[in-house]
Amino acid sequence: MIQVYTDGATNMSTEKSGAGIYIKSGEKKLEYAVPLPYMTNHEAEFHAIIEALKICKANFPGEILSFRTDSKVAAEVIDNGRTKNRQFLPLLEIIQSEAAEFPFLFIKWIPEKENSKADQLARTAIYQQ
Repeated sequence: MIQVYTDGATNMSTEKSGAGIYIKSGEKKLEYAVPLPYMTNHEAEFHAIIEALKICKANFPGEILSFRTDSKVAAEVIDNGRTKNRQFLPLLEIIQSEAAEFPFLFIKWIPEKENSKADQLARTAIYQQ
């Protein structure tokens, strides 16, 4: 099982956003800081998950994925498979489409203090732009 930690970050004063992705597969550890266009923090959280799915598709096809995020909103929307929020719906649809490539995708909310590596990477991504 591949463990995937994701986080999104937005700096309103600089109008920049970023995604942080930390992946553990046995002894292998991958780190990604992905600059994103300016968006809300919640949207950045969803985009971090989308980017992580693309990375997993390239590096771990057919594996079981266990995602961890400190975004309760993203975890609940993805776990429930539905949302009434018009901004999140297209993002959920992309996630569902990308996740269909894998036998199972689990997503779990974790406290921010347990997601520090992904958070650090997301903040790094903001300043790469």
